[in-house]
Order: sequence, then C-alpha cells, then structure tokens
Amino acid sequence: MKSLRNVKIVATLGPASNDYETIRALFEAGANVFRLNMSHGDHEEIRARHAIIRQVEKDTGRPIAILADLQGPKLRCGVFANGPHELKDGAVFRLDLDAAEGDATRVQLPHPEIFAALEPGATLLVNDGKIRLEVLECGADFADCKVIAGGSISNRKGVNVPDVVLPLAALSEKDRKDLEFVCQLGVDWLALSFVQRAEDVTEARDLAKGRAAILSKIEKPTAVKCFEEILAASDGIMVARGDLGVELPVHAVPPIQKRLVRRCRAAAKPVIVATQMLESMIESPVPTRAEVSDVATAIYEGADAVMLSAESAAGGYPVEAVTTMHNVALEVESDPTYRDIMQSTRNVTRSTVADGIVASAREIAETADIAAICCFTQSGTTAALVARERPRVPIIAITPLVGVARRMSLTWGTNCYITGEVTRFKMAVVSAARAARDAGFATENDFIVVTAGVPFNVQGTTNIIRVAPCDERLIISTDLE
Repeated sequence: MKSLRNVKIVATLGPASNDYETIRALFEAGANVFRLNMSHGDHEEIRARHAIIRQVEKDTGRPIAILADLQGPKLRCGVFANGPHELKDGAVFRLDLDAAEGDATRVQLPHPEIFAALEPGATLLVNDGKIRLEVLECGADFADCKVIAGGSISNRKGVNVPDVVLPLAALSEKDRKDLEFVCQLGVDWLALSFVQRAEDVTEARDLAKGRAAILSKIEKPTAVKCFEEILAASDGIMVARGDLGVELPVHAVPPIQKRLVRRCRAAAKPVIVATQMLESMIESPVPTRAEVSDVATAIYEGADAVMLSAESAAGGYPVEAVTTMHNVALEVESDPTYRDIMQSTRNVTRSTVADGIVASAREIAETADIAAICCFTQSGTTAALVARERPRVPIIAITPLVGVARRMSLTWGTNCYITGEVTRFKMAVVSAARAARDAGFATENDFIVVTAGVPFNVQGTTNIIRVAPCDERLIISTDLE
C-alpha cells in the first residue's frame, strides 16, 4: 500500500489499455484513478473495463477509484456538399436551421437553443477555435456572421459559443442513460461536462442519488465566472484546459488554472489538472521538456491529481506515460521549494472543531518525530481536511467503507486502508498502528498521530486527537479511554 508520491495520477482507458495486463501495469506504474470516457465505447466495452479494474483491485488488495466522464451536449454544424470549403477572412457566412447541404456561404446549425441565446457581437468558434465568427445579425433560426479568422470547414465540426450562457442542460439524453448505467455498475466519481452553473451540478447529484461523487469539469468561461457556486455544489473539480483554451485566449488559461487549484485546496475538495499534459507521448516514448515542465507546474501548484487522456487511452506508450508522470512527481515533491510553496499557500480559514483537529495533527506531526497521520473517516471529509494541510508526513485514511476508500484515492497524499467497524477509541488506535506498520510507513518503535470522531461511525464528528506508539502492546497496556 505504501506510496512515496502525494499527487495522484488519473489514467484514461481506451483501445491502447483494454486488457488486464495493461491496466494492471498502469496501476503498478502509479495510476490511482482510471477514467472511463463515455464519449468513446459502448456500454459493454465500459462494463468490461470496469470489471478488469475491479479484478486488479482485488488482486492487488488496494482501493482503486473509477471515474466515469460523461460526454455532455455536443454542438456541431451540419454537412457540406462537395467536401470541405474555405472560409475567407472578412466574408459573410450564415448558420441556420435549414437541413440542406452547406457551401462556402452557409451551413446548418441544428441547435435552435443557440440562436435563442445569440446577440449581435457574439463570437462563434468552429473546429476547436480554428475558425472565428462574429455575429452581425441573428434571429430565431439564423445567424449571419463575419469571418474574423477563416479556414477550412467540413462536416459536423464542433461549435463553441463562449460569450453567452446557453439554455442547455449539462446532461443530454445520452448522458442521463450513461449516468444511470455507470451508477448501477458501480463507479466512484462522475465527471460532468458542459457545466455552466451550479444548477447543472445539482441536477446530476439528484440523478446519482449518492451512488457516486460529482466532479465538475471547468471548460467554459461561464463556469469560470460562476466558479464559487459550482465549487460549493461539487465534490471535486477538473480543470479541463483544452476546452478552456478554445473558448478563452490561451494566455488566460494558466492564471485561471492556478486560481482554481488554490480555491479547491482551500475548500478541501480534490482538483484534477487535465488535457495535453504529455501529448507527445501518444507517439513518442519520451515527452518534451515543456510537457514535463507543465506536469511539474501543476504539482507545484498543489493539484490533487494530474491526468492522462489519449496518452494512456490510445497512445503507443501508455505505461511509459504513467511512469513519466510518477517520476516527475517524485522529483518535484522531493524539492525543498515544493515544501516551501505548500507551506506558504496554506491559507485556510478555520472555523470548526474538525479544522482545528487536523491543523493540530499536522503541527504535532511536523514538530515531533511522528511517522504518519492516521485519520478515521466515515465520509472522507476528515481525510480531505488533513490533505488540505499538505503535511510533510504520510496520511493514512482509515475507513470501514470500501466506496469511501475508493473515492479518497483521488485526494492528495491519502493512503487508504479498509478496516472493520470500530466502536471504541482504543481499538481505533490499535487499528491505526497496525495500518501504519502494514503500509510500511512505521515500525513498532515509531509514533503516529490519530484523529477520529466520537461517537464512531457518524459523519462530521472529528473531535479527538492522540499521539500513540505503533507498538500494540504499549497501546493495550495504556489506559486511553
């Protein structure tokens, strides 16, 4: 169970990582969370990958989180007659509801909700932002646009509308079916695409009915503007830099990434930095220096996790990509500058007993010769609060609930340990000492800090802290009640 790395790695599964051997190799190379992309693969393929992950979990005896990434609404133009057409700068181009094949002057945009939201002056982006249009005049079924940045346009290219909040739910009919399928299957996290407002998250949570935690993907300017409300409604966040870089100027994305990561950390909610982190490793066994620097930057910022997409799903070197991320993380986290950054960015407003308990646990652990912080948690909240402190010593999260242990696999620095039901604090300390030794973080001669809530097995009751030896004989011979 022992891990020397705090930041977690999310690996997307796909054609390049579709069998037991590869998925186990990815896990052993350092992947903590496996992402199932619902945009690719039918339900039977998703079911097969899910079964393999759970088999790897059983065979290795370590909790693994599964994240199902919902596709979200896809806005695309229609089809063209006679192949691709070239749009010239300054030309006028019409988007409308007419299903007739398009040409160099017009094409169908089969989304009346877009026309309902457009206003003159709004921007439309086509084909990942390669083509930029400005709306001159619009109505319920058309938009006449000026081509600001031209290029080749062809069938069913994606359309982005960065300037307005679209009257679209984040969950399409396909997403609703996928959500129910993966919740019945048993995933731990749901990644929600196309989030524009907190209500989008609430809708997904109502449908999930507590069967999975909700992670909101921040990929639209409107989500950035409403981030505080979205963060409050979510269990975690993904900074989806690819789509953000389409709808916003690319130079705006890095400061947004830094700001969102810090806000998530302050809220004690896990945050993933995603998209194109090791893109060249789709075709190369070695990343570029810039990509390594990008991964390192996310780790220095304090992100809970970094993610691989096509690199592990469809690339030629999936295991090498995970290994590279693992090695970069080890190097960064051993850098004294990293510890200085973690300490200087520990700006937390503490207002509860639990906040005080976990802050005290970190201070005791870093002041005395403590091997690990062991926290008993029923919902994962205590472990998340300890992780927010970014302590210098390992965090061992102990829970009787397998689902909680899996979800915590996404949280910075947590090493999850599943135990039986505990009803007395003395036995909790014994279990913590045993977990610290079994995980390889401590010996019988070491001491640990134990946090828990009394009464046990009740969420939100973290109210006790203890420094204890790892020798069970000393624990049992000492009156801890």
